Amino acid sequence: MADSLPLRGVSLSEIHAFNPPTQKIFSEEDVESWRDTQSYQDLNVFLRRLNEAVVGIHMPWSSESPSQAILSMIALIDTLDEWIDAIPPLDSPQRFGNLAFRHWGARLEEQSDLLLARLLPAEYSLLIPHIKPYFLTSFGSFVRMDYGTGHETSFAMFLLCLTLTRFFVPEVEEERELVLRVFVRYLRLCWRLQDVYRLEPAGSHGVWGLDDSHFLGYIFGSGQLRDQNEIGVSAVLHPPLPPTNIYFMLIMRIHEVKHGPFHEHSSQLYSIAVGVPTWAKVNSGLFKMYEAEVLGKRVVVQHIPLGGLLPWCDESPGGTTQARTEPSEDIVSSSSMSQAPWAQTAANRFGYHSINPNAPLPSWSTGLQSTMMLPRPRTVPAPSSSQDSMPPPLSSMRGHCRDPTDPTG
Repeated sequence: MADSLPLRGVSLSEIHAFNPPTQKIFSEEDVESWRDTQSYQDLNVFLRRLNEAVVGIHMPWSSESPSQAILSMIALIDTLDEWIDAIPPLDSPQRFGNLAFRHWGARLEEQSDLLLARLLPAEYSLLIPHIKPYFLTSFGSFVRMDYGTGHETSFAMFLLCLTLTRFFVPEVEEERELVLRVFVRYLRLCWRLQDVYRLEPAGSHGVWGLDDSHFLGYIFGSGQLRDQNEIGVSAVLHPPLPPTNIYFMLIMRIHEVKHGPFHEHSSQLYSIAVGVPTWAKVNSGLFKMYEAEVLGKRVVVQHIPLGGLLPWCDESPGGTTQARTEPSEDIVSSSSMSQAPWAQTAANRFGYHSINPNAPLPSWSTGLQSTMMLPRPRTVPAPSSSQDSMPPPLSSMRGHCRDPTDPTG
């Protein structure tokens, strides 16, 4: 299917005519305008190509000869991970947001040009100002000291820019590497940042959200499981789960950091497990939910810079209207969609039935609650009136104005 979803290319000779991306989304009308842009289509096509590249591929997985571009990206993420050891958490009274995260962010801003110059060949040097804003917003907000699906989307757009300019080649093997090697490595870095610096979930919907921090991994993971029938959707209810796909990895991550019954703290994921009959329906439904609940929410995407390489409102370097290729019907989702097909409390409204409680358990599961991975306890220090002495990096403050009327901002 990836061959039927061509991804446009951008020549390096065109880069000098682009303006670097800036904040463009300030209102609900801007969100709707974004849906009609080339950049929105590019992101949809890119994510669907990545999804198709991993269908039927299980983990652990590694290719015989990853490209130098993939290896360089992994080395960059490894460097960022090493900084966590060099910048340990401070003694801080806050329940969420250790102030050392702002030191980590300050180093990221200071060294971002050097890091990206090491990542890219010399001929890509003009690209750095155009991808740097996405890179800097991929790991959380250094103002609010939180992390959420908007930051994850920034990382996806960072990879998209590098693919549009053909630093990464849009071929199945490379796209598979981007998911199973680069994105998984990114996830592990973000989990460590969240744990060490106690980052607050950004804009969490609590028990009504899919996940406090992540979304794309559920899409890719359900894609891995899409075309098989041996592992049912309800298998996620029987931890511990083997790390054979990203969906299972994320479910086990939830068990590490959350207390209580799964159906109480992760009701959306539970509803999917008991109400959606096939992984194909899970995969397609998650794409629709991502467009509605992530890309369609102003409070999530308002901080994502746009323009230039990822055009805003059909702009072009010459100031004329840029022609768009109309996306295929399976890419465009209705702007009126507000929830995934399973996001109603009664799954049988859609003709689905709950799982049989007497069905045999998966081969990896003992079925005993005592075998579940217990969450790591988090210490909640006593309140304190001490003031923050470390200002956030400047890049984190650009366009990051929390909406005072919106509790998820």
